[in-house]
Amino acid sequence: MFHTLQSLVVFVLFSLSTLSYANNEVIVDKNRDRAIAINIALPSNGLSCSEQNKCPVVFINAGYGISHTDYQFAADIFTSRGYLTIAVAHELKGDPALDPNQPYMATRMENWHRGVVTLKFLVNELNVRYPAYDFSQLTLFGHSNGGDISALYAAIYPNEVSAVITLDHRRMLLPRNRNILVLTLRGSDYPADTGVLYKKDELTRFPVKQVFLTNARHNDMFDAGPIELLNKMKRHLSEFLAEQ
Repeated sequence: MFHTLQSLVVFVLFSLSTLSYANNEVIVDKNRDRAIAINIALPSNGLSCSEQNKCPVVFINAGYGISHTDYQFAADIFTSRGYLTIAVAHELKGDPALDPNQPYMATRMENWHRGVVTLKFLVNELNVRYPAYDFSQLTLFGHSNGGDISALYAAIYPNEVSAVITLDHRRMLLPRNRNILVLTLRGSDYPADTGVLYKKDELTRFPVKQVFLTNARHNDMFDAGPIELLNKMKRHLSEFLAEQ
């Protein structure tokens, strides 16, 4: 009986240490009267995270019009590698539509900046709730407009960001910062705006990786995309995280 009970305890502890748990919730920013939907997934090694040995944090920022929960292919990789993974719904009912007019660095700044304020609010709120995770050095992941938000956050708070990962964002300039690692996976059907991507000499001056994917439609770079494309993105993301 004792050995059976002991085996059960070991099994439970092993399960807790290897599985991640996700939950949906809404956090209200009272100052802006915004009810922000998020999905939080604990890492598979969560039991090893502590205030003395903090585990990393990643925010997932969806493309415009795509649910924040539709990047599970990436969330699974992050949680398996020890990240507290937080997917954020940036667009709420009643928000202004994304401006279709150029120059986007001006016309879409309101949208991106609103996203940055949301992320900063969540950092402050969740840092208290999850003291075993490092909110002082974030990884920011974003597709399309979510990548623009991620890049702007890194521009405003460069000392609080360790890595930026974008899927075919096209408007906001990527960081040129030796302390911020960057991976940008590029689609094959639309070009980025001038200055967004790295020139040849910048690829050697900064810790960045710029990958041009074949047969990669901009609007397919999420869970509903072709399995071949998802596998490509998963491979590049896994390799990037393994090098850190």
